[in-house]
Amino acid sequence: MRTTHPTALLIGVTGSIGREVAAVLMNRGWLVRALHRNPAEAAASALLPESIQWVKGDAMQLSDVLEAARGTTLIVHAANPPNYQNWRGLALPMLDNTIAAAKASGARILLPATIYNFGEDAPRLLKENSPQRPRSRKGQVRVEMELKLQQASLYGVRSMVVRAGDFFGPGAGNSWLTRGMTSSSSLLRRVFYPGPPSTGHSWAYIPDLAETMVRLIECERPMGAYEVVHFRGHWFERGAEMAELTCRARGMSLKRIKPFPWWIIKLASPFVAVFREMLEMRYLWQVPLQLSNEKLRVLIGAEPHTPIDSALAATLVKRGVSPELRIPA
Repeated sequence: MRTTHPTALLIGVTGSIGREVAAVLMNRGWLVRALHRNPAEAAASALLPESIQWVKGDAMQLSDVLEAARGTTLIVHAANPPNYQNWRGLALPMLDNTIAAAKASGARILLPATIYNFGEDAPRLLKENSPQRPRSRKGQVRVEMELKLQQASLYGVRSMVVRAGDFFGPGAGNSWLTRGMTSSSSLLRRVFYPGPPSTGHSWAYIPDLAETMVRLIECERPMGAYEVVHFRGHWFERGAEMAELTCRARGMSLKRIKPFPWWIIKLASPFVAVFREMLEMRYLWQVPLQLSNEKLRVLIGAEPHTPIDSALAATLVKRGVSPELRIPA
């Protein structure tokens, strides 16, 4: 299975990050192999290039991951538990299998990461060595995942963790922008904002993030066996500016911006697991957590950065919101 081209194994290729990273890797000459329980269904539904090498298997099965990783130089671990539930029971075992496969194949691991690791007491400018004291269950699992990679580096497993803010983009099916602040309907009548208007918020445009990740993997500067790098993305000192820009992109009055109905989420949370998860992570809208990309710029130079107007237009059009639509105030 070895070739003259570097080969990457994608675990979670049908997700928003995995799909974008796969596209960037192939554009840069990599061969991409994807592990999936139902390759035929995934290939048909994920709008992925035909050149992907599909491998039938389950990320929860060590033997499947070991076989899929043979001959690879990179494993992109972009898998998340379905509907973000049972993180401890699924996320940690899947990563254990990826680490074992990386050890066996000599591949490097790329882990897309979040700011869930940080609680309300975190410094407002997050650096790679900022203390991690998560307040949520997902945050605690995320910290454990990164600790596993750090410990694995002691016995030769190389990895890179790339941390970013809230994802958005054309392929982001479960982003706050397209599922919480707006809808997929072209009849967009209001934009909800989940936090205090004046509190800063970080956003990561997925195509920029994917390009950054691949540049970091291909960077020839000396690096340690375990590296963490922060992606700054789009930072708004006044968080509600994202909602305002969305309204302007839609030709809507700013009066259409409404507070997110957290009271409904709270009322239904005893019966809906996803709503309980949303409430647990609400604090991320109430504290301004900005990511410093100083280390990233040293490694690869300027961070890929699509202008926000272009990024929003691409995201909204993909979600079915026509740029020509104009809704009167």
